[in-house]
Amino acid sequence: MQQEVNDRGLLEEVTQFIYREARLQDDHAYDEWEALWSDDGIYWIPANGEGTDPENEMSIVYDNRSRIALRIRQFHTGKRFSQTPRSRLRRIVSNIEILERDGDQIRATSNAMVFESSVRGDTVWASRNEYRLRRGEGGLLMALKKVVLVNNETALYSMAFLI
Repeated sequence: MQQEVNDRGLLEEVTQFIYREARLQDDHAYDEWEALWSDDGIYWIPANGEGTDPENEMSIVYDNRSRIALRIRQFHTGKRFSQTPRSRLRRIVSNIEILERDGDQIRATSNAMVFESSVRGDTVWASRNEYRLRRGEGGLLMALKKVVLVNNETALYSMAFLI
């Protein structure tokens, strides 16, 4: 049953979760970031538009929980050359809204602007992020993070960090 989403306490909890996730990504705190995922988590960055069906559309990233863990293990090998040296990252997150709440399921959205400084130069990434969050024993967990890059219809440079 869908519940009222005009809950300031819930909005604050979701906002703090999204801010924490952003900080962990910017600090390359991969293990802590991975711990934010539910066992059935999906990390999706569609290519060419808004993305409606990752099974039938091209994706920049379409990771299930196992592939998320693999991505993190690859970061730890030190052999991910596109991140040697690591990009310096800082992001601004805004416009956090709770779109829907159904029991322990929360659908939220935010906008983000990520500044990446790397050996290739400086890049600004802009996105609208959609989250499906779920309550776990330790707090909220991500069951879905969908990142729609504003420029996902153009050729993109390597994106070897977590966005």
